[in-house]
Amino acid sequence: MKTHSIQARDLPDLWFQAVHDILDYGRRFTIDRGSYAGQTRLEYDYFCGHVKFPGTIPLIPDIPASCGIPNPVEEGYIYGGPGYERSYIEYLMTGHKQPGESYTYGERLTRVPLRGDKLMWWRQGQHEIIDQREVDGKIVFEEDGVLYLNQIEWIIDAYRRFGHRNNQMVLQVAHPSDLTLIDPPCLRSIDTRIQDGVLNFFVYFRSWDLWGGLPANLAGIQNLKQYMADAIGVKDGEMLVESKGLHLYGYAEDLAKLRCLRT
Repeated sequence: MKTHSIQARDLPDLWFQAVHDILDYGRRFTIDRGSYAGQTRLEYDYFCGHVKFPGTIPLIPDIPASCGIPNPVEEGYIYGGPGYERSYIEYLMTGHKQPGESYTYGERLTRVPLRGDKLMWWRQGQHEIIDQREVDGKIVFEEDGVLYLNQIEWIIDAYRRFGHRNNQMVLQVAHPSDLTLIDPPCLRSIDTRIQDGVLNFFVYFRSWDLWGGLPANLAGIQNLKQYMADAIGVKDGEMLVESKGLHLYGYAEDLAKLRCLRT
């Protein structure tokens, strides 16, 4: 396997370099299962990207008019607007789930039910095992007799209360039971680290659509990072992203060649 690494200035720079390089270094696979089964795609064996200034505006790709192709992500998709019932930021940062959705990233991040042993230890007040908090309606809340925690607010509170040198603060999206889903979440985790007064994110996707998925996902995740940094009282920092399945679907190859001025 070959690891492909990119050092990028900002999110549009990361996207452009990744699109440009996959045309040379991606391997062509036939999709056996999942989205676009039976079709082919170019895919990196393993991708790593380091973005120094992910908060630089604009967050979405810059497509010159001379290319004659639409931007893979519209501003309205990220922030909401005419034609969009829900913004991507809402999808990422709130627990709202629409009919037919098996999950949303926001549900996984902000509405985590306490069950099984953890709930038992919580109810029993076993403080040697459980970091029990008050049910405050924000970090921990109760609905219909079920306790939920908001991972985003929990981590903000933990950094503020206990300090920055902490390697436990991971935003978890994946569940072991996701193996039973036909289309499990692509985003698996967002790890966090505060160093030198700066909040940095470490993002892992199991599978990742490069053309439209990466720029939309990272624009939303950058907004989440800025929100958390402001709430904690630190500066917004860098972003490191990884995937063993960053890919370009066949339909987007011609668009990628046009954007990169390749024949």
